[in-house]
Amino acid sequence: MIDHLGINCSDLQHSADFYDAVLGVLGHRRLTDHGVAIGYGTSHPAFWIGRQPEEGPASGPNREIHVAFGAASAEDVRAFFDAAVAFGAEVLHEPRHFPEYHDHYYGAFVRDPDGNNVEAVCHTVSPG
Repeated sequence: MIDHLGINCSDLQHSADFYDAVLGVLGHRRLTDHGVAIGYGTSHPAFWIGRQPEEGPASGPNREIHVAFGAASAEDVRAFFDAAVAFGAEVLHEPRHFPEYHDHYYGAFVRDPDGNNVEAVCHTVSPG
């Protein structure tokens, strides 16, 4: 159900040092580092930490979280997006490929009623 989860950190380097240590003893490791976000896991980045923005819904003591729900197909990602928009959700990213993540990453991002960044993602959609 949950593909990955992301949290924002007030001090990304300090948090990265912490998660390197505590997740390492559980057999997980840093798999990707984009400078502003770091992904941990065993086979794919399932837990992300990111730099806390200074402004907007992701700032402050009650920062937004990011949750990505796994989808079986591009059509399912689109259906998730359409249902969210029909509900009145703020659109963050319409359904598309995100090659900066990996070649087959197809997702859509919206805000839930509490301002959290919620995504549906499929990892098997070919670009083009």
